[in-house]
Amino acid sequence: MTVRFGRARDWLLGGLLLVLVLVAVELSLGWRALLAPWSSLPVLTLVAAFLLTTASYLVRAVRVQTFFSTTLGGRFPAVLRLSVLHNTANNLLPMRAGEMLFPWLMRRYFGHAFWAASASLVWIRLLDLHFLGVIGLMVLWLWLPSPWWALPVLAWLGLLPLFWLIGRFKAQRRSGAIGRLQSFLGFVAAAAPREPARVLWLYLWTSLSWSLKFVGFALILGHFVPAALWQVVLGVMGAELSSVLPFHGIAGGGSFELATMAALVPLGVAPTEALAGAVNLHLFLLGTTLVLGATAALIPVSKHRSETGQAAVVEDPQRG
Repeated sequence: MTVRFGRARDWLLGGLLLVLVLVAVELSLGWRALLAPWSSLPVLTLVAAFLLTTASYLVRAVRVQTFFSTTLGGRFPAVLRLSVLHNTANNLLPMRAGEMLFPWLMRRYFGHAFWAASASLVWIRLLDLHFLGVIGLMVLWLWLPSPWWALPVLAWLGLLPLFWLIGRFKAQRRSGAIGRLQSFLGFVAAAAPREPARVLWLYLWTSLSWSLKFVGFALILGHFVPAALWQVVLGVMGAELSSVLPFHGIAGGGSFELATMAALVPLGVAPTEALAGAVNLHLFLLGTTLVLGATAALIPVSKHRSETGQAAVVEDPQRG
């Protein structure tokens, strides 16, 4: 099947957002002044942030292999290449077009059905959003310290069993629009991990990956924005949540900065400081993305083939 990584309209809107942020920076701060703080950034801080981000990418690959352990077992280099290239595409392509690379590479490298991989990606993203909710609660705990915050954290964690319970959902066959909707929901539910142990391991890798990335990004953003730790962490969260916005610029240009500023400015950070921090954090992200993406592209992998020479399509790797 032919996969299109973004429509012409997506590239046009993404390009417009990128141009707007370039112009806004020049008019409000000037690029020379905005980039000046890089000269005072300690080398060890930059190296630590890069290594933490790299480690988060490695852990993401471990999570993918855990999710599809039946199909991907023993081929971690290919899984690592797939995971890093997927994240690279997400960071560079407009309007979330990079998400299409995941099922496409799953089909190309492992023979996994395209739409089944897409449904599985929905559950991976739900794990991401769930843990981001945990981080949000922890930041509020830092902002307004109280032992009572443990209650909403535990209640939020109590939603995890839904992941393996929904995987047991069986749609009844009906005709018409309701029947088609139920069939679709049943298809997505079937991609959910059913085993409690698998969900817990997936959540462990999700937690570790995001924690590593947040610490690395907080080291960079904290250098450019004079703010408290909880404010910096919320700024990083805003940057990360930019990926779920309906509009997403080329390489995140515009949407990344807007989301970061939307998190920082209401917390009392000056708009110019928030913009400078957002842009410089974005530059760090793009630099890391290009380095890791280029490195991942060098990992040799072979296309999955059946004995007849045709790509073997695996419908559901979790059902052995």
